[in-house]
Amino acid sequence: MLSLAAYTTWLVALTPTERSLWIILAILAAALVSRIAGFAFSAICGAMLFHLIDDPVRAVQIMMICSVGGQSLMVWALRHEIPWRTLSIFLLGAALGLPLGIFVLLHTRPALYGQVVGAFLVLYAVFMILRRPMIVRRQSVFLDAAAGFLGGVTGGAAAFPGAFVTIWCGFKGWSKEKQRGLYQPFILIVQLAAIAFISLPGLASRSHASFDFAGVAYLPAMLLGSTFGLVFFNRLNDRQFALTVNLLLVMSGLSFFV
Repeated sequence: MLSLAAYTTWLVALTPTERSLWIILAILAAALVSRIAGFAFSAICGAMLFHLIDDPVRAVQIMMICSVGGQSLMVWALRHEIPWRTLSIFLLGAALGLPLGIFVLLHTRPALYGQVVGAFLVLYAVFMILRRPMIVRRQSVFLDAAAGFLGGVTGGAAAFPGAFVTIWCGFKGWSKEKQRGLYQPFILIVQLAAIAFISLPGLASRSHASFDFAGVAYLPAMLLGSTFGLVFFNRLNDRQFALTVNLLLVMSGLSFFV
């Protein structure tokens, strides 16, 4: 905590006109809450940062850098739980869905598809909270690939690749460690692929700006919040974890309407 205080003082002095203290607190809070379940950082943080930073492109770039840093920490912590063979099926679907998502991002109105995704997440999560947990006994690699495909689409179109994969992992009846061992690296890999895809020379001209890596200065707040979030995650049982996931899905869905 003393290190965080010293870091905050340094960063505020470095950029005194950019509400750095509030940005740090927003990233710290979003990291802590989202890392309990392992997703929804961008949805929660974006709802705050877009009110603190005038340039939405800069806000997204800060969230991208912080999200990749936090996801990397979480993936390392769960490295022994990663089912690589199953993960490859999800990633194959994502490879097909990501270009479609990028196309949607560049050629449609974000508010339209964002609100559709948001409404679906809220309705689904509320339904799951009000009823007993569901387990789909009949599993298929095609359904895994389909969930990955939808994750690729939403990852490219809304920078939110984890929603559908998280939902499908919940239907498998897995433990909380096994669920996060799959969708945590999935989110990280799709995020990195989306950044690389958008940075291609033919697409970069559409954004009228190169990628700004100044958001690296906010990584300590992200990593600290992620560490605390992992502590809370370890204290949850599977039922509490499922409830936390659905509550975060509600918050993620509502963030599309903010």
